[in-house]
Amino acid sequence: MEKVERGIVEPVGEVNLHPAKLDFQNIMRKFQLAVESFFIRKGFLLLIVGFLLGRALILAKLTPFSLPFFASVYLIKKDRAPLALIGLIAGAATLSLANAAFTFIITVLFLIIFRISQKWLVNEMKALPFYAAGILGLGKLAESFILSTQLTIYDGMMIGVQACLAFILTLIFLQSIPLLTLYKRRQLLKTEEIVCLIIMLASIMTGTIGWKLYDMSIEHIMARYLVMVFSFIAGATVGSTVGVVTGLIFTLASVSSFYHMSLLAFSGVLGGLLKEGKKIGVSFGLLVATLLIGMYGEGGGSLKLMLMETGAAIVLFLLTPRGLTSRLAKYIPGTPEYTAEQQKYMRKMRDVTAQRVSQFSSVFDALSKSFSQMDLISEEEESERELDYFMSNVTAKSCQSCFKKEQCWARNFSTTYAAMEHVIHEMDQNDGNISLRVSREWEKICSRPKKVYETIGQELTFFQASKKLKKKVQESRKLVAEQLLGVSEVMENFSKEIQRERENYYKQEEQIMEAIQGFGIHIEQVEIYSLEPGNIDIEMAVPFCHGHGECEKLIAPMLTDILGESIVVKREECASHSGGFCHTNFRSSKAFTVETGFAHAAKDGGLISGDSYSTIELGLGKIALAISDGMGNGERAHYESKETLELLQKILQSGIEEKVAIKSVNSILSLRTTDEIFSTLDLAMIDLKNAAAKFLKIGSTPSFIKRGQKIIKIQASNLPMGILQEFEVDVVSEQLKAGDLLIMMSDGVFEGPKHVENYDLWMKRKLLELETDDPQEVADLILEEVIRSRSDMIDDDMTVAVAKIRHNTPKWASIPVPKLKRQA
Repeated sequence: MEKVERGIVEPVGEVNLHPAKLDFQNIMRKFQLAVESFFIRKGFLLLIVGFLLGRALILAKLTPFSLPFFASVYLIKKDRAPLALIGLIAGAATLSLANAAFTFIITVLFLIIFRISQKWLVNEMKALPFYAAGILGLGKLAESFILSTQLTIYDGMMIGVQACLAFILTLIFLQSIPLLTLYKRRQLLKTEEIVCLIIMLASIMTGTIGWKLYDMSIEHIMARYLVMVFSFIAGATVGSTVGVVTGLIFTLASVSSFYHMSLLAFSGVLGGLLKEGKKIGVSFGLLVATLLIGMYGEGGGSLKLMLMETGAAIVLFLLTPRGLTSRLAKYIPGTPEYTAEQQKYMRKMRDVTAQRVSQFSSVFDALSKSFSQMDLISEEEESERELDYFMSNVTAKSCQSCFKKEQCWARNFSTTYAAMEHVIHEMDQNDGNISLRVSREWEKICSRPKKVYETIGQELTFFQASKKLKKKVQESRKLVAEQLLGVSEVMENFSKEIQRERENYYKQEEQIMEAIQGFGIHIEQVEIYSLEPGNIDIEMAVPFCHGHGECEKLIAPMLTDILGESIVVKREECASHSGGFCHTNFRSSKAFTVETGFAHAAKDGGLISGDSYSTIELGLGKIALAISDGMGNGERAHYESKETLELLQKILQSGIEEKVAIKSVNSILSLRTTDEIFSTLDLAMIDLKNAAAKFLKIGSTPSFIKRGQKIIKIQASNLPMGILQEFEVDVVSEQLKAGDLLIMMSDGVFEGPKHVENYDLWMKRKLLELETDDPQEVADLILEEVIRSRSDMIDDDMTVAVAKIRHNTPKWASIPVPKLKRQA
């Protein structure tokens, strides 16, 4: 019993009886969402704004705000127009009942006229300001006639001023009301929208004129609070603009507030300049401005009141949540939050673009897989099925009308099938002929052997052609699959490149500018695009240097020491006059450079050679040397070899892997024409970062590397391009070193020497005898030696390409300066 009781009681002790802690952050978030939903989504903010605008005055007499506000709300948010109208009438009623009645009548008149003429309007948005101005002008004109039978010039001027204000205010409200009615706004504000928002906020605050709290004016407190908020968010420029605009509107509302415009503008400038001090700095700016303006323009009694109003605005500003100012800053140009929002949008667009490219890549990958999937039937099953189809065709044409058909194919099916199969294989292997032994065996079975032989011979012709065509289709499918896969890989790499963000290097840019300017060289601007080792990319704006080469001689060596790797001038655009700036691009220099030399001669000393050569600069610091030898000589061979190199260059520069590129060129050459026109290709790709080389030889002669007194032979066995649609490309890799000479040549040079049995030994001996390492001189000497060996006769097109590998040593030494911290 004790065990049972313990088993029941013990778990009760584990129950947590402490109350859970309140999640204040979650509660505040819910409260904030509820407030936003009530005021913005349900539209009660328009009720409050309408109340304040309904009692707002200009020159203590004019009320031009009501109709423009209602008309704008009616056009933008028709379902919220009743709330706005209630607020306007309530606000106007605080001034006088006559004012409230006039507001109601003028609003109803606008609704009637606008609804009647709405069906004829092409653009309601453009017509609305004219309607508001015209109807308000007519209303004021009618009011003047009702109150006084005569109309003075002053009354006419005031009606005109009020109509003009209504026109302008309608334009402003059309821009700014959407900012108050959108619950989740994502678009960034334009400058015009910000100005309209400021005017609208200032106009709303004029509705608080006359409100007092312990002798302090509510409008003064709210105006100074508004200026501090914008100074804190956007700095002195926007802060002073808000101060001037708000002060000007308050001055129009009440002439006695003229000094207030100076105070607001001055506090906007000071607060913006002191925004680095956060809220305390902005508040101090308003306090200083209040003291200066108060002591200068007012007496000591009012100074105390001004300081009290400023203190109340500062308290209200300090209590403003950081989240509210940060959200508002996202929409104002020039703020860090605005820049971050723009970058977020650009990042989203970049990701969408990268995703689309990646989707295209997956499409090409799927197409490649679909082309590469061959039939799932095994070769044995395929051959049996083809044999059955073949025999069906033969029997249909020869045995169907024979009187022994039943005996052969019904009673002795296996014997007849095996014998005919033997005959078919015999004729297939002997080009349609059949041995005496096999014919005797078949004649014992068949009564019409000659007819069968003729039918088999005819069907064999079609069968072999069909088999050859099927093989070509399979080869083409495989080739297309590889090409599609290559395109897919290029697009996938491109999508990854798009997604790579450009890092912000503000701190590093300042460090570079300080280091170089500390050395006495003036720099206007530094922009860093990449600090990746081996791929540094920096642009600078440097004052006109009068052609002294400061960028190459001073700035590049200093960057070399700052960044810890060799930096050179990649591109320089010099200023056209002494007051301009030179724009220079600095890049990482490669560890190696390649110096090339070419020598060529056409057959019999002609002008057009069947050989073509090219130096191809690829991305990522790679260079390619290529020689192509077209079949034969003359213009057609030159066209074929030139076309081969141009196709190869375009495909390689697109980023496709070299094997796929060569196979693609081969397929184009083989499918382009039915003539037997072939081309050889000798390709060497050298990585300038580490001097690693790849050699792809398609029907070409060997290449040689001369390293001091050592000769290295590079060769591979591949047929010329265009002969076969499908072939494997052998890639030979070799690590080059500084000082190496790479010699590539066409068959006219390699097999050119006369009375030579071993071309390899002869070429190696001539290369060892060379006393120069200049690439152009080496190419000229080799070509001259070959031509001399043939008694100055040129029996074939000849081309020699020579490349010398060198260490990339900067022309100017590095200058010691403080090192750069790569990480911000």
